[in-house]
Amino acid sequence: MKQSYIKILLACVVLLGIIAGVAMYMPSITMQDVILWYKEHLNYWTVMMLMAIESSFIPFPSEIVIPPAAYFSMHNGNLSIYLIVLFATLGAIVGALVNYFLAKIIGRPLIHALAESRFGHICMLSSEKVTKAEEYFEKHGAISTFLGRLIPAVRQLISIPAGLARMSLVKFCVFTALGAGIWNVVLALLGYWLSLFVPEAELFDQIEHYNKYLTYAGYALAGIILIYIMYHIFKKKGNK
Repeated sequence: MKQSYIKILLACVVLLGIIAGVAMYMPSITMQDVILWYKEHLNYWTVMMLMAIESSFIPFPSEIVIPPAAYFSMHNGNLSIYLIVLFATLGAIVGALVNYFLAKIIGRPLIHALAESRFGHICMLSSEKVTKAEEYFEKHGAISTFLGRLIPAVRQLISIPAGLARMSLVKFCVFTALGAGIWNVVLALLGYWLSLFVPEAELFDQIEHYNKYLTYAGYALAGIILIYIMYHIFKKKGNK
């Protein structure tokens, strides 16, 4: 068991090294460059790869991954919108597992030290953000892994307190898949809706325009689900 943890840790270190190398060149890469590359290389594996990056601690918005993929799937017909959601959810699980194992293996002090390091600041991390994610996890328990995937401000970091708390891996993957799956469906529906009336030249401007509404929708959806869960918990306690 100890050897398996060491292997996972080494894999995380290698991954972090690759990410750090990429981050060094990020200032010279514009979002337009990313968009053009994504359009030329759009397939299920690039969707999965970019969503894995988005689901880790790297600041990369899922809003420029799934809606365009769904949009082009409706226009070109070479991709299935259902498989886009599936591979995006698999990518979210992979990225979440990186955070989960990283937190589980190196522990709280090193996670906060990483967040406050230069590399952590490049990834837009801070000890304050990690603390907020921990408080959210402690307040809502294991279900916060599910709810956190629906909230933009918490989505990428909710896996860290789950790893620190040594949450069951199976439960973690199930809750992550459910939360990420719902969010990915919302993003895919946006791409499908935009494909009905938005020309390609205006696609990313429209996605940026509707992004704030997606944020509000994420908060509202998480709130509704939380109220529903709490209602049933109190109802069962009342019956007992």
